[in-house]
Amino acid sequence: MFLHSVNLGNLAFYAFMVLMATLGLWDVFFGFEENKCSMSYMFEYPEFQKIELPKKLAKRYPSYELYLYGEGSYAEEHKILPLSGIPVLFLPGNAGSYKQVRSIGSIALRKAEDIDFKYHFDFFSVNFNEELVALYGGSLQKQTKFVHECIKAILRLYKGQEFAPKSVAIIGHSMGGLVARALLTLKNFKQDLLNLLITQATPHVAPVMPLDRFITDFYMTVNNYWILNARHINLTMLSVAGGFRDYQVRSGLTFLPKLSHHTSALSVVSSAVPKTWVSTDHLSIVWCKQLQLTTIRAFFDLIDADTKQITQNPKKKLSVLNHHFIRHPAKHFEEKPAIISDLTVTPLWVPVKVSKWTYVAYNESDKIYFTFPLANHRKIYTHAYCQSTMLDTNSWIFGCINSTSMCQQGVDLSWKAELLPTIKSLTLRLQDYPSLSHLVVYVPSIHGSKFVVDCEFFKRETRSIQLPVTHLFSFGLSSRKVKLNTSGLFYNVELLNFGQIYQAFQVNVDSKCSGVKEEITSIYKLHIPWSYEDSLTIAQVPSSTEISLKLHVAQPDNDSHVALLKMYTSSDCQYEVTIKTSFPQILGQVVRFHGGALPAYVVSSILLAYGGQLYSLFSAGHCLEYATMLDKEAKPYKVDPFVIMIKFLLGYKWFKEMWDVVLLPELDVIVLTSQSMCFPLVSLILFLFGTCTAHWGGLLSSTAVRLLASLWLALKRPSELPKDTRMLSPDLPLLTAVLILISWATCGAFAILLTYLYYVFKIVHLQASVTHFKNSPTVNPKHSRRSDKRCNQHKEAAAHPPRLSVGEAEDSLRMHTTVATLLAWVVLLCVPSLVYWLKNLRYYFKLNPDPCKPLAFILIPTMAILGNTYNVSIKSSKLLKTTSQFPLPLAVGVIAFGSTHPYRVPCFVFIPLALHALCNFM
Repeated sequence: MFLHSVNLGNLAFYAFMVLMATLGLWDVFFGFEENKCSMSYMFEYPEFQKIELPKKLAKRYPSYELYLYGEGSYAEEHKILPLSGIPVLFLPGNAGSYKQVRSIGSIALRKAEDIDFKYHFDFFSVNFNEELVALYGGSLQKQTKFVHECIKAILRLYKGQEFAPKSVAIIGHSMGGLVARALLTLKNFKQDLLNLLITQATPHVAPVMPLDRFITDFYMTVNNYWILNARHINLTMLSVAGGFRDYQVRSGLTFLPKLSHHTSALSVVSSAVPKTWVSTDHLSIVWCKQLQLTTIRAFFDLIDADTKQITQNPKKKLSVLNHHFIRHPAKHFEEKPAIISDLTVTPLWVPVKVSKWTYVAYNESDKIYFTFPLANHRKIYTHAYCQSTMLDTNSWIFGCINSTSMCQQGVDLSWKAELLPTIKSLTLRLQDYPSLSHLVVYVPSIHGSKFVVDCEFFKRETRSIQLPVTHLFSFGLSSRKVKLNTSGLFYNVELLNFGQIYQAFQVNVDSKCSGVKEEITSIYKLHIPWSYEDSLTIAQVPSSTEISLKLHVAQPDNDSHVALLKMYTSSDCQYEVTIKTSFPQILGQVVRFHGGALPAYVVSSILLAYGGQLYSLFSAGHCLEYATMLDKEAKPYKVDPFVIMIKFLLGYKWFKEMWDVVLLPELDVIVLTSQSMCFPLVSLILFLFGTCTAHWGGLLSSTAVRLLASLWLALKRPSELPKDTRMLSPDLPLLTAVLILISWATCGAFAILLTYLYYVFKIVHLQASVTHFKNSPTVNPKHSRRSDKRCNQHKEAAAHPPRLSVGEAEDSLRMHTTVATLLAWVVLLCVPSLVYWLKNLRYYFKLNPDPCKPLAFILIPTMAILGNTYNVSIKSSKLLKTTSQFPLPLAVGVIAFGSTHPYRVPCFVFIPLALHALCNFM
């Protein structure tokens, strides 16, 4: 019945939209690099020692615990408290385990062993009972208060020690990082208790998908506090994102707000972290060996030798984090590095006067200084570039001041270098160093190892090549390319007009080499100057290498920088760079940034179809098919223009004041604009996806009802069709009261689910009756209500209501199926709090606070009435016309207020349902 009402053109369109959605989903869930993280292993058996908390605290938080991590002899020694190390507290995230601390804890223990426990860290971890705080925000405040108590309990373990800590460092994974930031919002929390905060894959900007108002309120409280108190927050923070492999928390949400007064905050994607250079998924970010090694190196560099604790100096903390997570110069961290270095006196000072030079060092017995006089080079060239494949941490390049051929002291330029996976490189703009007379490259004496040092001088314009990106709507049919004709070592390809998150491109780098017998390594680095989200691709040339270009963070309006493709190349090879738009990746960006808005667009489409059915019942006396009304009514021009108009009017002060007077929330599209997330035509694309989902959801709902009805008929055959009556069953008030009691005593979402199952049961029973009477040879399916009444007039009293005809029952089924589809999305949006309640049922029977309880109190009696309502009894209602007109403005409201706040969607659904139910009485 459902498919018969859809023409082939619409069916082809819905199939096409499924294909488009599949391409977008494929890019999000599979369109990324393979997992290159090395697994971190424990060298000894991990042990988790439970820390005894005060009885009152344990009673107040029965499901939470605090543990100390240890291995082997360390674990045995520290079973006897107090402790003597540096405390670090790990906070797991949504459904996270306290045992996730073992990776970083084990690496820190190995590092401490390497220095004979001169310093060591004590890693604590909180057991939040793997609560689903991303699905239910009602426990976030409780977690925050418990962490505060844990910090005080941890510091008590060091009481009486010579170097007792006064604060702790926190590592927060996912929502654990947000809980750590929320500590500052507590009235009795002292900021001095927290000296460093590192978050991993934490959505700081906004929740991934706000499924209840408690999550939204918690975020608003935390972020507003940090904005309003930015001047007074003296906390060094680092936020690390996982990159495109993390499809649970997109990296754009992890970037901390750039406040003008709060400069001690860094945000970086793991693919840009030196010595890590890999993208991590949401779970592997806590065990990725490369990233955890970087984190532990930073922790040990943060130690103050005098206090044997993490330094309180904010400048040093920020310097250490910049050194390890932003730009690594291939040298060990020094708080005050020596700028002037003594150059060892050696007879081997070799002058180099050419502009391009390569030296292959192998089994060198003597130290060599190669000197490059700059006077002549300054006249011709603007820049100098040097690179070395020897990745030790010693100084290797210097600048001599006013020297003729050699110098005893030089400016250590190694601190300006940058570490890459296979080389360390340095680019100098010569005019920035007018006092330097020579550039000096140092080659140490080595035995048994081979490395290569290259240097060249060049003009900037010869190595900076502009490549405008292709248009968004070229769909990959056209491309642009540039050739690197010169034989240089380094190029900057400027990607013009690339700065929006909806842009996505496929770059192909073809390299051809001549006279090369062995493979040569080239590095292609995508550098995004307005955010630390760089990514590296290592290629063995000659080859053809594909690189995906897309952004986590859009370019700010006041930023004029250009995204760069930095190419570290071989002078023996020629390179050609081709770029074209990647349509599947654009769809992936739509899904990645706006996938959470889909429920609002689906419900909006269903509401439009529902309103059309109500109006057809009012005007024509019968209900049209759901698919027919969806094709007719679910049009984007009925919704989007109103949202755009409201956004435009909110730009006027008088309209904004009226808006605030009636206490309306901020438009979701304004929120998206503030986050630079408004794609061109994104609302149209989402509406089409929503209509497509509504179509296939309706088909699934109709098919499920028919299958369940067939199963019902196999078990029990109905004897008659239901009665046409406006009088409610006497059992209905009792059922309603029971469900409301369940909602009040347990969980509102649970009561809503039971209500939905009751409603589906009524529909299945009606479908079974219709199927039975249509297929029964003794019953004419076209009999009228009048013939029914005539056949039964000798058996029933005149006051008894007549039975429905098969046609009338089918008409009601169409309406009921639409309502069931609409209600299914309400249940789906309420399920997260139900899952949370079921998981914590052993600790408490009643969910408090309960985001679904108010909705349940309204929805339960509404659906109880609708479950016993038939079209024939309401089509003469005076309220029906008004009811049929409500779904349109509500469909607009769902998009305006529910696209980034899905928990608001059910509020727009129950209004037309309640009016529909009232049609029985008016």
